[in-house]
Order: sequence, then C-alpha cells, then structure tokens
Amino acid sequence: MTKVKILTDSSVQLTPEEIEKYDIGMVPLTISIDDKTYTDGVDITREEFVREMDASKDLPKTSQPSIGTFMKVIDKIPDDYTDILSLNMTPAISGTINAARQVAQMSERHMEVVDTEFTDRAQAFQVIKAAKMAQEGKSIDEIKQAISVLREHTYLYMGVTSIENILRGGRLSRFAGTLSTLLNINLVLTLKNNSLDIAKRGRGRKTIEKYMDNVMEEIKGLKNIKSIGISYVDKMDYVNELKEKLAQIVPDVPLLIRVTSPVIATHAGSGAFAIEFYTE
Repeated sequence: MTKVKILTDSSVQLTPEEIEKYDIGMVPLTISIDDKTYTDGVDITREEFVREMDASKDLPKTSQPSIGTFMKVIDKIPDDYTDILSLNMTPAISGTINAARQVAQMSERHMEVVDTEFTDRAQAFQVIKAAKMAQEGKSIDEIKQAISVLREHTYLYMGVTSIENILRGGRLSRFAGTLSTLLNINLVLTLKNNSLDIAKRGRGRKTIEKYMDNVMEEIKGLKNIKSIGISYVDKMDYVNELKEKLAQIVPDVPLLIRVTSPVIATHAGSGAFAIEFYTE
C-alpha cells in the first residue's frame, strides 16, 4: 500500500497546527545576522528574526539547507512510508530545490522533488493539498498531477516599499534596482512560472495601494477562491486595510495573516507584504 510522506522547506507559510494535522516534514534554512547563525524555526522565531534584521548592521544572509540537514529529516521518517515527496520553494529565490534533488539521488528511500514555483503561503497551498491526498492514500503521481493543476491557478502579488534588500540580494535586474534606488520607487512584484517580475513601479505608497485595488477587483471577479494568505514583514497598517476589504468582498474565504519567513523578509525588506490566493 502506498504511503507518502510530504516534506517542504521553512520558507513555506504554514501554521504549527497545519504542520501537525497534516504530518508535514519541515527542512529548515539557515540564517546569519551580524555573524550570528540561526536555524529557521528552531532557535529563532519569525518575529525575533524581523526585529534582529531591522536592527542589524548588514543584510542578513540566508543559506539553503545542507544535504546533511535534509538527511537528518529523512532519517526520522518511519520505514512504513513507501515514498517521500519534497515540495520546495522557487529557485528564483533560493537554491533549496537543488539540494533536495541531490538528496533524492543519494537517498536509499524513494524520493521525488517538486518545484512549487512559489514560496510562502502560495507554496503552502500545494503542500497542504499534497498532504491531504497523502493521508487519503493517494500515490505520488496522483498528488503531483493535482498540485500541478492547483499551481496553475495560484496568484502571488508582493508590495515592496524599500528596494535596498531586494537589490542587494540580486533578485531583480540591476537596471530595475538602480532605477528604484534613485527615484525612491515602490514596487509591486508578481511571481509566476519561477519568474519574479515587476508589475508596477512608481513613487510613493500610492503606487502599491492603487495596484492592490485592482487586485481586490480581480479577487471580487474570480469564482471559487479557496483560500487567501497575507504575509508581511513588520508593518500591519496596510495589511489591516486589505483584511477589511477582503472581509467585505469574500467574507467566507479562509484568510491567514502571518509574519513571513526569514528568507522572504531578508530579500523583500521592511514594510513588504504579499497577498496570495488560489482558485479551483
């Protein structure tokens, strides 16, 4: 009988209750802040990380999980699991999936790796779907097919109010980053098909707010939205505005609002947030 264990990495946006309920294995990333090294979710919380990041002298550095870290998690998986399926964050942000693929080649267990093409709550949509199906006894192929469909119907929009971190982290083109630094421009980014792109740029917060008004209209016009997530770095003012708008236009859709992971906070910077949702 098929029994699949679902793994993911700590860039994902999952609650502790979801991790326990769906029996999800978590592989942590490593973070360094001013020469202090932490294991994401093990010896530093997301809230603690943001406080230290805001007070740090240098941009924090995040590292993909080592092969040894992956193997430690895999070694704890009981032998009655016939298969392991690792769902990892987009390579547009981290090389985590490359480490997962190396581990899959090295492991004596049957392990397959999926590029979710997302991160944060958008990644969690696939992870939760996969874990539910695994608990139902579905095969790896059935799970991969289902989350592939879900992936195509997932949306992620990110508002960035300070370009410094994302520029220094090299996640946007040098031209885009330099222009934004010179003009103090705010950005709206989209993530789709492993491509992090600028959807809108302009001076001041109003640029983001106007674009997000369009996103609210998009959500209002879509049918069968299953879940929405809002993740943020350190500022709740505009997040609360979005929460109120969503309560008016889609009051029955589940909404999760939480601080984002250290890897996303590091690259997005203070004041950033993302809204993510999917349809069926």
